[in-house]
Amino acid sequence: MNIITTQTIESPFTKETMGTFDGDVSLRRLHKDEHISILDVNFSPCARTHWHHHAKGQLLEITAGSGWVCDKGHEPQRVKAGDIIWCPPGTVHWHGADKDGSMVHRAVTYGVVDWYSPV
Repeated sequence: MNIITTQTIESPFTKETMGTFDGDVSLRRLHKDEHISILDVNFSPCARTHWHHHAKGQLLEITAGSGWVCDKGHEPQRVKAGDIIWCPPGTVHWHGADKDGSMVHRAVTYGVVDWYSPV
């Protein structure tokens, strides 16, 4: 068992530079190993991920603001602070902030992420 005490993590948010997002996005890494990655992701208004999927799924917790999540082939769904979203393994999707405000979510990612084109 591994306990990750996020209240003691003082790492700052850093600007995302991987080219897998549109708009201004900053990340704060809380944990990463060969099985799991935990990040806080801060999306500026209109910022979003590119299309992507997770080999073993992803759990999102919206911690501030509001935005959208969308599975490929479906209509975007509105999300807000307090919502928890499960992205099943292999589901191609995107997520990001509203046009009028920012959104922060905690992303718990299992396994490898495959990135695709912008939305």
